Amino acid sequence: MIKRGLQLVHTGWSIFWLILIFLCLFPFIWLCIVIKPLNRYGTKLCNLWADLFFPIAGMPVHIIRETKLDPKASYMFVANHFSYLDVAIGMKVVRNYFSYMGKSSVKKIPLLGYMFAKLHIQVDRSDKNSRANAILRSQRALTSGRSLFIMPEGGILSEEIPKMKQPFKDGAFSLAMEANVPIVPITLVNLYEIMPGTTMRWAIPKVVVHAPVSTVGKDIEQLKHEIYTIIQNCIDSHENRN
Repeated sequence: MIKRGLQLVHTGWSIFWLILIFLCLFPFIWLCIVIKPLNRYGTKLCNLWADLFFPIAGMPVHIIRETKLDPKASYMFVANHFSYLDVAIGMKVVRNYFSYMGKSSVKKIPLLGYMFAKLHIQVDRSDKNSRANAILRSQRALTSGRSLFIMPEGGILSEEIPKMKQPFKDGAFSLAMEANVPIVPITLVNLYEIMPGTTMRWAIPKVVVHAPVSTVGKDIEQLKHEIYTIIQNCIDSHENRN
């Protein structure tokens, strides 16, 4: 009972600061949205949002980077997706100019939905026009030098967490191959333990940013298997240590 109460207090504290920091930064994010040459700095402000939130929430993020990425290069970032905390962690981890490609349901959230629609790429998978428009915007983003971040499971869908849902969606891999950009696998190691549902358990978030994987000379199924293996092996290693 006491443990459950502490979890609720920590969750309330975290949500309060998540919202407060966002509201303080939103006027500046809005300026970056309406002034097109400043769009890139909207992403930087999202980075700042995450940089401030996690320490204040008592969860400084432990990041292992297997190699140094070119901050000006374009990459396709892909990660496992087991927790509602994953998107916020992505804003902390990825320092390149990037856009998320994710579900359009976010647009229902006041202000946050507006920001996501303008700085990121929303897709309604039930709407063919929405899917086509999202693919077109994604292609333009990659060819213009922006990176993309996609969670190829297509949502929090796994029924056997921490095993990822298979098969991966093709989108991230076909886009990366078409634009000839490397794929950077990211393992969100223990976020499903910290936020398995709508309440948080205190722990230090752990993330591994793996070395880029070339798309040259590979087909989609080969790439999907390679990325799945990298991320799942990292998750399994964490599980075996516990």
